[in-house]
Amino acid sequence: MEASESNNPNPNPIRNSLASSVPLWPTIDGPLGLSEEESVSYARRFYNFGFALLPLLWAVNCFYFWPVLRHSHSFPRIRPYVLGSAVGFAVFATLLSSWALTFAIGGERLFGPVWDQLVMYNLADRLGLTGWS
Repeated sequence: MEASESNNPNPNPIRNSLASSVPLWPTIDGPLGLSEEESVSYARRFYNFGFALLPLLWAVNCFYFWPVLRHSHSFPRIRPYVLGSAVGFAVFATLLSSWALTFAIGGERLFGPVWDQLVMYNLADRLGLTGWS
């Protein structure tokens, strides 16, 4: 058995493919990025500020900490914040898309006479702010 291991052309001593697929750094910029301690702080900040009506920070959090999001067994202190950001951004994107599509597709046919009070493009005319009427 030992003779066959010595003839192995692969010089890598790690035989577990899972161990070699776990990222070494929590951020997408690798060794140039943040340490694990700083990463926990940044991930927590992005996650919390996403609730302050800045949900695009959730998308930034998911992008910047992509290795943490991709590998489920890496960086367990950072993962809850990144996973929460992914769920929060998915919910936000779904709500925003459904709201936009409701107005874009439905329009006046969907809302009827209330449509004139909902749309903003005739607001200046209603308030008399246009000088040409």
